[in-house]
Amino acid sequence: MGNTFCLFCGCVEQSSVGVVEQWGRFSRLAQPGFQFFNPLAGECLAGILSTRIASLDVKIETKTKDNVFVQLLCSIQYRVVKENADDAFYELQNPQEQIQAYVFDVTRAIVPKMNLDELFEQKGEVAKGVMEELGKVMGEYGYSIEHILMVDIIPDPSVRRAMNEINAAQRLLLASEFKGEADKVVIVKKAEAEAESKYLGGVGVARQRQAITDGLRENILEFSTKVEGTSAKEVMDLIMITQYFDTIKELGNSSKNTTVFIPHGPGHVRDISNQIRNGMMEASCAQVNDDVE
Repeated sequence: MGNTFCLFCGCVEQSSVGVVEQWGRFSRLAQPGFQFFNPLAGECLAGILSTRIASLDVKIETKTKDNVFVQLLCSIQYRVVKENADDAFYELQNPQEQIQAYVFDVTRAIVPKMNLDELFEQKGEVAKGVMEELGKVMGEYGYSIEHILMVDIIPDPSVRRAMNEINAAQRLLLASEFKGEADKVVIVKKAEAEAESKYLGGVGVARQRQAITDGLRENILEFSTKVEGTSAKEVMDLIMITQYFDTIKELGNSSKNTTVFIPHGPGHVRDISNQIRNGMMEASCAQVNDDVE
């Protein structure tokens, strides 16, 4: 609806306060509601002030301790103190310019003491310092500073590109370190698995040879006992020859081998028999040594 006035009366709306003068001097504050004026006594309404919170956006350009130029976007929320509305009406002609000047002065005194990283981390401290200083000054003129917000910090475009490149390089370095550690773990685990596989393979071969040796020993003893006039050497030769021909038979029956060249003759059979006999004797000696230890 707004404020309405005539010569003798007027209506001051809510969240506003009127300044009444008498013969050109401040007389009283007109509170919200219907008001009477006595023009015969020299009373008149000099003006209306709103007591609502107002907002002022200020852009400040300054530099940091490490010589980086930045722009700060600051939002100041202020209001007229109803009880001191006469000071706000008479003392300051342009309160927005006054507030802006003090914000410039305080900000340019605080920010040059900080590095760029510190400014981003402690922008609340900058807003707090501006609010304390601005609250003291503007309080004398009938204004209350409600809030100060550092909305944005904008470094120079070249500085922003450099910061992004540094961040990207750090992340790439960290990714390389993690990849190197992962590759190292894979290589170590693979080596451990191969070592364990070889160890278990060796144990299996040793047990297999031991079982063969034990089986041959039992066969020789049993054959020598049941067939009179045979020696252990003859039985061993017979077993070796039998295994030799079984091996040739298995090679011939294998579907994976099309052609196999094998030196064959009595001399070769004797050589194979001697080799197997020597291997059996070495295995027996190794078992005796293990039992002694």
